[in-house]
Amino acid sequence: MLRASLAVPSVGAQWTGITTRIAERLLETGAVDAVLTMAPDPDDKWKPMPVLVTKAEGMAQCRGMRMGYAPLLALLEPARALGYKRLAVVGIPCQVYALRALEKSLGFERLYVIGTPCSDNTTTARFHQFLELISEEPDNITYLEFRADYHVEIRYTDGRVKAIPFLMLPLSQLPNDFFPLTCRTCVDYTNVLADITVGYMGGQGEQWLIVRNERGEELLDLLGDEVRTTTPGTGGNRQGPVKGFLKNVERAAGGLPLRRMPNWLRPIVGWLMPRVGPKGVEFARARVEMKAVETVLHLRREKPARMKNMVPAHIWPLVEPYGLVPTPEERGKDAL
Repeated sequence: MLRASLAVPSVGAQWTGITTRIAERLLETGAVDAVLTMAPDPDDKWKPMPVLVTKAEGMAQCRGMRMGYAPLLALLEPARALGYKRLAVVGIPCQVYALRALEKSLGFERLYVIGTPCSDNTTTARFHQFLELISEEPDNITYLEFRADYHVEIRYTDGRVKAIPFLMLPLSQLPNDFFPLTCRTCVDYTNVLADITVGYMGGQGEQWLIVRNERGEELLDLLGDEVRTTTPGTGGNRQGPVKGFLKNVERAAGGLPLRRMPNWLRPIVGWLMPRVGPKGVEFARARVEMKAVETVLHLRREKPARMKNMVPAHIWPLVEPYGLVPTPEERGKDAL
């Protein structure tokens, strides 16, 4: 794991542009014939649209975050039909799982997988509803990012920048099905099947890299002196925030409304969280444990018969400190 940033941030990048720059370098060096990734739909800048990029300069259109479901892997067969033998894919965990399942049958000579972490997804239409809740000018928002300092950063077309503390977000106003059960029960936040994962949760203001194999090292080496890396920092204690998250999920999974913090208290706690809450790697661990907790609670409520197949054995030790222990019926075949 590394904390990283480009020495010269790319213009218009979500953070400094590491994901995009790796893809550009693959194309510049001829390591791949094409990069399969997402670009904005021509009719909606927030809607992801799968694209095959064959020129390095084409990656500029793919910078930044988009929200919504998109059939990324639908372009695998067209890529093969076009004669592409070496491919890079930028994807979120569920896309990468499917890609790895198909990998051998696709017959590519070389496949690079650049992953990004993913916590939850929803439809682009629902995402527009969220933008309307957090801003009186949703159509003028050009950028949105959940930062590791417990704030959401919003940028507007006129150059204004606004930071909203997590606690001030109107999450309790979102419908119960805003995030589907498949996302609420996903335990692969860190995208474990990617060659390299590029995120931010463990970065403390910079990006966070997880290099998993030799191919991931090869991808990072492509950046050379363009990237600066350091050891990730850590701080605080995740147990309190995870316990609080568990209580809220228990209420939500049981159909009860979330307890709303008094409005007068929100700014105070919002000021405290970046100062006393978990930071760096501890923050990333908190998020991984929250997703594990969420998985167990929602599956128990909505799909109990699937517990044994959908909760991997390594999840139980993560949630045990918070009082969640599997019943004999919930343990799968790969149980410890």
